[in-house]
Amino acid sequence: MSRTAHGATDDNAAAPSDVARQAMVASQLRTSGVSDARIVAAMAEVPREAFLPAEARSLAYRDTMIALGTDRFQNMPLATGRLLNEARIMAGDRVLLIGATGGYTAAVLARLAGQVVALESDAGLAADARTALGGIANVELVEGPLNAGWAKGAPYDVIVIDGAVEELPAVIAEQVRPGGRIVSGVVDHGVTRLAAGERTQGGFGLFDFADIDCVVLPGFARPTSFRF
Repeated sequence: MSRTAHGATDDNAAAPSDVARQAMVASQLRTSGVSDARIVAAMAEVPREAFLPAEARSLAYRDTMIALGTDRFQNMPLATGRLLNEARIMAGDRVLLIGATGGYTAAVLARLAGQVVALESDAGLAADARTALGGIANVELVEGPLNAGWAKGAPYDVIVIDGAVEELPAVIAEQVRPGGRIVSGVVDHGVTRLAAGERTQGGFGLFDFADIDCVVLPGFARPTSFRF
């Protein structure tokens, strides 16, 4: 509660985290190409701090990557928002999220899609996500190598990779239906960009659409060529 000019308490005062969340939406999303009103609304409502370790919650709405206590990081809000915007998710879509971390992006996707399969490779992060998500009905949290995707749930309408990869494995591209979409960060000579592509009968390719910093996910390094 806060105090008014006359010393009375104001029970309707916004919590600091709510103020920070609205500031994040106003300064990071609305001004930077996140044009889908559903995404803006979802990211304005989902409490990002609830999906982070206690020691990192004060950083929840900053325009920065957040260390999660392992070799993993939470993606920046802008990077996640732009990826979701480019994914063009429809209300009935079945979505595979690769890189669930503590569950935040899965919680946002739950408000946009019909069904979300959220894949995480780190057992600790998966446990945290399972707790934070609190049994959201249309989210299934699964554990396994990120670079293998989750073939058991395929085909998907959309695959969202919430981080950057050097190379997208063919096994993941094959898990999206023909006409389906994949969005991901990509790493090129140490520089990260955001990219998107649509699977066709002729194949699949990712095409850059924004130069934005993005966390790098483990397990997606491009194989080095052998030299004599």
